[in-house]
Amino acid sequence: MIEYNKIINDIIFTQTDKINSLSLLIVIIFALLVSIAFDVIIGELPGRIHPVVIIGSIIDSLKSVCIGIKNKTSGLLLVIGTTAMTCLILFVIYFICSYNSILLFLVFIIFLSSTFSIKMLLNTAIGVKNDLNESLDKARQSVSYLVSRSTDELTESFIVSATIESLTENITDSYIAPIFYYFIFSIIILLNPFYYQLYFLLLVPMLYRMFNTLDAMVGYKSDELINIGFVPAKIDDILNYIPSRISGIYVVVSAYLLRYNGKSSFEIMMRDARNCPSPNSGYTMASAAGALDIKLVKKQTYILGDENKPIEINDIEKAVRLSKLTIALFTLTIILLLILIKVIL
Repeated sequence: MIEYNKIINDIIFTQTDKINSLSLLIVIIFALLVSIAFDVIIGELPGRIHPVVIIGSIIDSLKSVCIGIKNKTSGLLLVIGTTAMTCLILFVIYFICSYNSILLFLVFIIFLSSTFSIKMLLNTAIGVKNDLNESLDKARQSVSYLVSRSTDELTESFIVSATIESLTENITDSYIAPIFYYFIFSIIILLNPFYYQLYFLLLVPMLYRMFNTLDAMVGYKSDELINIGFVPAKIDDILNYIPSRISGIYVVVSAYLLRYNGKSSFEIMMRDARNCPSPNSGYTMASAAGALDIKLVKKQTYILGDENKPIEINDIEKAVRLSKLTIALFTLTIILLLILIKVIL
């Protein structure tokens, strides 16, 4: 039987030259799987203790100070301040919990699960589908929480389109991106273990979520936020550049496995992904549009895909299946890659 308490203790306190890479690999993979289970079964933490909500409060506090600077330096200062406070708070929590390895591991799992949101992502889309079956007005209200456009006069087809757009766009930042960075840093510490490695392993996806939250809160091109939001928005674009394209490829693979239109999924992704104002969001939306043989439309902003068939309510359920498999395949891939790296080592 594996002694998890001893394994975690060794990883936290052992010097670099004496680290057991197998123990580290076990903890990396086990922590990921348990955190996924935590999110899928339990879901989001209460708002008062949710790390992302706390980060949002930090951003709000610093924003009120930085926004008075009428140039792009305000955004840089906001990023530096939020990063410093996030690192410090996380380290204090880590340091306090490190006196008990099991407590630290539990906190690690809970915090890691807060960097992604599988259950909420999927359930929100299913909720709109259920509301559409009840009432158009109810569905308009539900979808208004997902998109920035006005939903008061949206028809059924536009509600379905908006729901699928929101679902597939958020595959990247709600799961693929934070776990991509968790994976990258896992490789780094497997190749070169060092002190406080669990802290940095957790900090990396947490910082991704912090930058994503910064972009969501101040990254809009309004007169008020045009300066302070510039740096956060650019950082978010950079961080999502590779994960968004990986997500698009996994949507294509998932489309083939589900016997959707995999060929069209790839072709539409390559053709239409750049139609969106964002350099990243179009990859998963366009590949999903191709997979489902539908056209996704945001008026006066973008058109993705071809209308090979009329868009309908059941397309939401198909998009949910596509998203589930995309997430599962990506998770399986990084676990297998981590094991392969350990074997090569």
